[in-house]
Amino acid sequence: MVKSLDDRIANIVVFVVLLLCGMAAVFPLLYVLSVSITPFSEVLKNGGFILIPRTLTFDAYHKLLTVSNIPRAFGVTVLVTVVGTLLNIAITALMAYPLSRKQLPGRSFFLMMVVFTLLFTGGMIPTYLVVKALGLLNSIWAMILPNLVWSFNVLIMKSFYENLPEELFESARIDGAQEFRILRQIVAPLSIPVTLTIGLFYAVGHWNEFFQAIMYVTDRKLFPLQVIVREILVQTQQPLENAENITPTETLQMASVIMASLPIIIVYPFLQKHFTKGMLLGSVKG
Repeated sequence: MVKSLDDRIANIVVFVVLLLCGMAAVFPLLYVLSVSITPFSEVLKNGGFILIPRTLTFDAYHKLLTVSNIPRAFGVTVLVTVVGTLLNIAITALMAYPLSRKQLPGRSFFLMMVVFTLLFTGGMIPTYLVVKALGLLNSIWAMILPNLVWSFNVLIMKSFYENLPEELFESARIDGAQEFRILRQIVAPLSIPVTLTIGLFYAVGHWNEFFQAIMYVTDRKLFPLQVIVREILVQTQQPLENAENITPTETLQMASVIMASLPIIIVYPFLQKHFTKGMLLGSVKG
């Protein structure tokens, strides 16, 4: 099919716009990466702006991994992310599945309560008092349990379950399967796309954990990665004399940002196809 001149112009405009948007998204990350692996003396010679480093140095990463609290904070963040995401997915599925069954007594009431929490929350001080009363202060659980279930994710997973053929549930019940067995052996394998999508939401939230850590945790040994990165980012600049031999704060800042972002950047491409499919399937019906 031969495209008209207007179609060609439209395609060119769309291509240019998408290219500019892509460059705008990649540019900050490229700048941060370049500064983190460039000797600071070269950064100074270029007026603080550099995209393609001429010389490479990994002193900032070496210092972060050997001198700072980054390794311990990295371990805390990994633990919170793994344990928290597994619990999030399990509880969300156990909550979404009953809500997707129309024969559930009081289904409308429970759905209304879930939607209600999307609009109203208890607030910062009441939540802090609840966490304190439960004895969760200065513990890993303080960064997991307060956000154990996101109502929005429950609604997405519920919609996905409602789109599954009802004949599957009827045939399983005829064979004597109970609801928990149906969820575990039939629904769960068919729900891998939406489960990975919801899991990605939860994992990114846990990996970027900052607010709950500064609210509920005062023990530095339990600080997650984002809190330590924030401390590095607000440090004052070290003296610039002998810039060849020191690792200045700006370089450490950029290296810490890369270390905090890299794991999610690496994982996302492997889950991207499931992410798109899960969002589409989970949002067909409300």
